Amino acid sequence: MGAPGLVLLWLQLCALTRAAYKVWVPNTNFDDATNWSQNRPPCAGAAVEFPADKTLSVLVREGHSISDMLLPLDGEFVLASGAGFGAADAGSRPDCGPGARARFLDPDRFLWLDPRLWRPGDAGRGLFSVDAERVPCRHDDVVFPADASFRVGLGPGAGTVRVRSVQALGQTFARDEDLTAFLASRAGRLRFHGPGALSVDPEACADPSGCVCGNAETQPWICAALLQPLGGGCPQAACLEPLRPEGQCCDLCGAVVSLTHGPAFDLQQYRARLLHAFLALPQYQGLQVAVSKVPRPPGLREASDAKADTEIQVVLVEAGPETGGAGRLARALLADIAEHGEALGILSATARESGAPVWGGSAAGLKAPARAGLAGGLAAAGLLVLTALLAGALLLRREGRLRYAGRGGSGTRAGGSGLRYAGQGFGARVCRAHTCPRLQVEEARRGGPRSGRGAAGLPQPGVLRGGLRGGAPGPEVGPRSSSRSYFLNPLFGEAEAEA
Repeated sequence: MGAPGLVLLWLQLCALTRAAYKVWVPNTNFDDATNWSQNRPPCAGAAVEFPADKTLSVLVREGHSISDMLLPLDGEFVLASGAGFGAADAGSRPDCGPGARARFLDPDRFLWLDPRLWRPGDAGRGLFSVDAERVPCRHDDVVFPADASFRVGLGPGAGTVRVRSVQALGQTFARDEDLTAFLASRAGRLRFHGPGALSVDPEACADPSGCVCGNAETQPWICAALLQPLGGGCPQAACLEPLRPEGQCCDLCGAVVSLTHGPAFDLQQYRARLLHAFLALPQYQGLQVAVSKVPRPPGLREASDAKADTEIQVVLVEAGPETGGAGRLARALLADIAEHGEALGILSATARESGAPVWGGSAAGLKAPARAGLAGGLAAAGLLVLTALLAGALLLRREGRLRYAGRGGSGTRAGGSGLRYAGQGFGARVCRAHTCPRLQVEEARRGGPRSGRGAAGLPQPGVLRGGLRGGAPGPEVGPRSSSRSYFLNPLFGEAEAEA
């Protein structure tokens, strides 16, 4: 059986044991244009230069004619069938300038903890992973393609990187002693480097509800590698009150649904339910979802009286412009859990939703001149309104419809003076949450753990708990909630309230 057949068999075994696997993306192939300073392989007659102080393995697939070559400190060329090198005069091709040197880029630039350098082997359409889970997790199988040369930097970062197994050079390392021997060999040193350590543990995730990724300790280095091209800072989210899910490096716009579950919950079945019963619908076509088990913050666990130290996190984002689809899907999921939660093994659910999109589609686009122009426009509008009010007051006073009460006037308050308008009064209409009929609850919007009461002193609903066997579940206070309660005022009519 050839190498592709072995890889296919190995991936099938991973699927049977519920193991996820991640594939290493970059390579050090000679024929890959992204490995060269000119963003193309060396042309005929070019001078080739490798970093003199580096160690690497390079796969060569085709034949190349070069004028000269500067080799690295240590390394190897792996020649595929028909590949090789030949001598040619410098500048034998018109598009190769005389004396032009093709420089091989630094092979040590590829780091294990960089989420951009991995791809999931089992990702379906509409699925994505939070940043910390884009790097191989504790129970993942790692694949380095057999048809490419590579070099991986282990570290920086504290501790040892642990995965379930590593496949490289057509071999699968599932025992720690075998992997250690490979890393110490010359082939291993050409491909793995850095201060970090790599270890394997063949124990698979046997929990149907899933296992925590285990990258919480290395997340600072994961985020540093991810944001390095951006100068180390997060881009500003294109919405008000953005969210930052567990395991995500930067804020995002969308919604987060958090689930607590019982022993009957199956993570893979619920992920499949989201894909086929919701994301397949036309109104949710532009959405992406990430579903995983994450640690539950201790403060949140104490506030909700829940004994579980983990929860299922469902992150909903929109691939295109913000249209509110993530919030609608979050509300649909809460309704689905209220109806089918017991059969799915779900005990409770909370939802958080980001705010409205920022004008122009990006908060970063609100530059100083735009803010200054907006402020100037508002100031001008306020000045016009004030001028109109003063002019109207003077006109009413001339016609005798507006009276000024001076000091000692019958209509003034003690110690003060002002304008008094005798108009037709109306009573204030007040409705409190516990007296209002037909209370309509909207899901929790963004916010961290709070006291559970809003600015007006109203209880903050947004948690669906229990009660799945009979009747609709009552709202409870969610620790992450900063909900808004919408209700119909009984002192207004139905049509007037809807207006």
